[in-house]
Amino acid sequence: MRDPAATHEVFNQVPPLAGFNAFLHDAALIEAIDREGGGWGRDRLVTLGEWVASPRTRELARLANTYTPVLETFDRQGNRIDEVTFHPAYHELLGKAIGSGIHALPFADPRPGAHVVRAGLHFLYNFAEVSILCPVTMTFAAVPALRQQPDLSDLWEPRILSDRYDPRFLPAEKKTGVTIGMAMTEKQGGSDVRANTTQAVPIDGGSAYLLTGHKWFCSAPMCDGFLTLANTDEGLTCFFVPRWTPEGARNVFLIQRLKDKLGNKANASSEIEYRDTWAQRVGEAGRGVRTIIEMVHHTRLDTGISAAGIMRAAFASAAHHAAHRVAFQKKLIDQPAMLRVLADLAIETEAATALAMRVARSFDQSATDPAEAAFSRIAVAVAKFWLCKRCPALVAEALELHGGNGYVETGEMARLYREAPLNGIWEGSGNVMALDVLRAIAREPGAVGVLLAEMLSARGVDLRFDQFLYKLEQRIADKKFSEADARQVAMELALGLQGALLIKHAPGYVADAFCATRLEDGNGLAFGLLPDGLDERAIVDRARPKLE
Repeated sequence: MRDPAATHEVFNQVPPLAGFNAFLHDAALIEAIDREGGGWGRDRLVTLGEWVASPRTRELARLANTYTPVLETFDRQGNRIDEVTFHPAYHELLGKAIGSGIHALPFADPRPGAHVVRAGLHFLYNFAEVSILCPVTMTFAAVPALRQQPDLSDLWEPRILSDRYDPRFLPAEKKTGVTIGMAMTEKQGGSDVRANTTQAVPIDGGSAYLLTGHKWFCSAPMCDGFLTLANTDEGLTCFFVPRWTPEGARNVFLIQRLKDKLGNKANASSEIEYRDTWAQRVGEAGRGVRTIIEMVHHTRLDTGISAAGIMRAAFASAAHHAAHRVAFQKKLIDQPAMLRVLADLAIETEAATALAMRVARSFDQSATDPAEAAFSRIAVAVAKFWLCKRCPALVAEALELHGGNGYVETGEMARLYREAPLNGIWEGSGNVMALDVLRAIAREPGAVGVLLAEMLSARGVDLRFDQFLYKLEQRIADKKFSEADARQVAMELALGLQGALLIKHAPGYVADAFCATRLEDGNGLAFGLLPDGLDERAIVDRARPKLE
């Protein structure tokens, strides 16, 4: 019997968004996967979609972020060990990602559409715990870099392709699977990796090297090996540093401290020091940046996919909240101003999903189709720039929609908000990406030509799109931009490509809303500024999880 004096009666609170299938409740993702050639992976996607949104997985994410990594520099006898310990929840989460093939599917099963299926799995995993995707992405992207050194690839690739996660700190040959990390940047250089000061000295006739230097960011330091950069007599060179030497001894891999980061708490990021650390060269000496370009290319793909996945997770939570929360005698979703905000978020989310999956398809086809290879080189920079810019703004709006419940740590929105800026920093911040787009236009006009051709295939349906595309074509043809215009050009290319994809593939009411709000001057300064006359209810109903 309720105490009549009690005030703590819980009502009008929203049930957790859990116990549904994050794949089956996402029409835009389902359609994109089928359209881009990944339909054969549906069973994998359905299985992961169920797992990422389960109450059990939500609890694992909470635990992994509550009990964060701990650095153990010495053992109890005083010996240097440089190990990081994690809560069991972290290992279970990472094990699921690797068991699902997110770390290696296109290389382990290189059939058509494998990159698209993997992109869908990566996208869905953002519902679970974003920080796990850091070591997963690095492991995935290491494969094309290692393949430039066949002896290393022959030894390590079979270990990488294993779908078994083995957290034990042992030499790689004693494990059932491995993960690979990166240690590129230094405190004085950041994105300018050519400013690195780490030195490499050849030993054993040049078959190996000893590295000495300090790396400012090394994420997931308990990986089994790391791609890194150091200077040789020939210039900056790429190296592979295993945590154990071939003789079975701990390599000199000194973890100076773990970074206290804004987000990504469950994943350890560190500063490390090399002091005569054993390493093997990857690729040609003096061509380290060129060697890691393929790795960077693949990690940039993932940062764009993850940004789109974070946006989807944030929108799903916001729409679910609005469908259950009552204010002023109506559910939030039935309040006209709120419906308009939700519709705007849904448009952004669907456009992000379409762009991410289209870029993933170009990775599938790059080996056999030169046009798709050119498309991927410029489109991955365009997608990373724009999706990583839109993600924090969308997540902030979704959090605000929850009110105070979104701002407390007992829900997922605060954690998601802290994750939102990361992909924009990792593997090239906004200016770096936008300048890469300008370089691609200048050095490889065929690449921007393929990108524009994709947009031209949607011409003739919407006048607003046609006018936007005409101006964009003229800007590119006349080179009406300088280095300071890099972000503007990258944004216009992203919007043009998103518009084309939605016009060709999305319901008419979604494409209409995108063109009305993204391609005309004066719109898009904040979410929720849609003009009258759009089918906002249909847009939201298409996108939101429907649990009631």
